[in-house]
Amino acid sequence: MKPVRILIVGRPNVGKSALFNRLVSGRIAVVEEREKVTRDVKDAVTTWRGRDFVISDSGGWLDTQDRLDRKVSEMVERFIDETDLVLFVVDVRAGITGEDLAVSRLLHRRAVPVMLVANKVDGASQEAGIWEFLQLGFGDPIPVSAIHGRNSGELLDLIGEATGGFGEAEEEESTGSPGDGAVDADVVSTELKVAIVGRQNAGKSTLFNRMVGQERSVVYDLPGTTVDTVDTVVMTEDGPIRFFDTAGLRRRSKYAEATEYYSMVRTLAAIDAADVSILVIDASVGVTGWDQRLAERIDAAGSPLVLVMNKWDLLGEEQRLRENAEIEDRLAFINGLTPIRVSARTGKGVHRILPVIYEAKRAYNTRISTAELNRFIKEVQSRNPPSEGKILYAVQGAANPPTFTLFSNRPIPPGYLRFLENRMREKFGLGSTPVKLRVRRRD
Repeated sequence: MKPVRILIVGRPNVGKSALFNRLVSGRIAVVEEREKVTRDVKDAVTTWRGRDFVISDSGGWLDTQDRLDRKVSEMVERFIDETDLVLFVVDVRAGITGEDLAVSRLLHRRAVPVMLVANKVDGASQEAGIWEFLQLGFGDPIPVSAIHGRNSGELLDLIGEATGGFGEAEEEESTGSPGDGAVDADVVSTELKVAIVGRQNAGKSTLFNRMVGQERSVVYDLPGTTVDTVDTVVMTEDGPIRFFDTAGLRRRSKYAEATEYYSMVRTLAAIDAADVSILVIDASVGVTGWDQRLAERIDAAGSPLVLVMNKWDLLGEEQRLRENAEIEDRLAFINGLTPIRVSARTGKGVHRILPVIYEAKRAYNTRISTAELNRFIKEVQSRNPPSEGKILYAVQGAANPPTFTLFSNRPIPPGYLRFLENRMREKFGLGSTPVKLRVRRRD
């Protein structure tokens, strides 16, 4: 049966992200007791009684003229029209507010089924408060406590019944909790995971939206608009890619709030889990010390780095020459790096990124036969022998990243190893993928 798409909506701070985390059984969305922490739309798959549900968390909807809040609300409205069922979340402790009434009017204008969920009902004594919400016109409210998990299973039962029932799959019902299921393991295993990282306001979300083909991350000319990692799977001719739009990073001393701390943790986790990381640099600002540290962090994670210079269209000819020199100087420690110059806002140059991603992945998985590798080593040494020592032979011990063991009669100078690594990148098309060279002494 086709997965059902469920969208969680409501005004800010009613517990939408907490309910999302509870239904998918994990801390996926950042939750904090203040408004407007969630701005983007985040998806996750949960399985309940043999059926798959794609559940989406959304930012708080507000009828306001504030530019950022309006962008969040417009995104929510767009996703309402694309979903199978809306969970309208209200706060039983606060009662009906003017903002709840505004959300109610919005949903009544939409041709989509709505289920009213009264959150923060932590005990039976609070259940009487749910009946106030009958006046919203969506039937009996369903009392839940997202934080404590109260009635989360019952809610999933009702969602299933409202969207076609469970049928024979109910016979195979698991006794586990929401989220015990997952997407098809074969699909997940073939996904290419790509993290889009960079400083705040470098244009990561604009690039993310451009590459996934729809607006899932709110784009606004204010640093820190994205506070959580948003991921979306895009099907390409070469297979599925899961793109991760991460929160912009800044100096650790600035992480005064819990939200920013968890944003940083999830960004670093996305880098560690990624097959390829795209480092987005604001060309109008240039390569900063923080960009250098991010590049070092990606390199330390052992995954290929794709460098994207965004906002290139804003630079004049002299600025472009200066930026090119700055890239070579400040990012010289990443070997084989070739920047892609784009404008995420207009889309210019973005089409060049996908081929580079796949080339980086190919290089990361490269395996070189022992015979071919030793022919190459012999040829390089005959033309440019090391100042001391000699490489007797070499083998590739692993891929992901390519790792080589060099057997020598004496220690090989570090400068020669860097020279050899660069020649290997040229010869075998390794680009900027990490390459590990290990030297073992053999008498």
